[in-house]
Amino acid sequence: MPINIASYSKLISPKDTGHNEEREARLLERCPPGHEGTKLIDIPATILDASGAIIAWYLPDALTDATQKEIWAATDLLAPMLKKSIKLDGIWRTNQEWFTLRSENDVLTPGCINLSPAWFQQGHELNSPIP
Repeated sequence: MPINIASYSKLISPKDTGHNEEREARLLERCPPGHEGTKLIDIPATILDASGAIIAWYLPDALTDATQKEIWAATDLLAPMLKKSIKLDGIWRTNQEWFTLRSENDVLTPGCINLSPAWFQQGHELNSPIP
């Protein structure tokens, strides 16, 4: 794509929520979409920017139906933590303003939790060689 994701990332901040129309218009002017119209992809693909940096991977059917069902079932275990995470006066990541209330038809409880599966390993040196 004829865009540079590193340059674009320097223009935005975590506080850009997409709700400030003037700010969004300025960003769109400085960083127009990197394509002509819509391009549909139905095969595995890697999307690169102009410098060759990976922007996204598209991996259709990477997770089997059975695996997807297991993931959805496991999200029920997270519901209490997700519900507690939303605060009336929370920081932008957990502020109630950015979440819709859960209805009886919703499958997933809205909320925000941080998961770092390799956090423990990152803080420790490897003592034995990997076979």
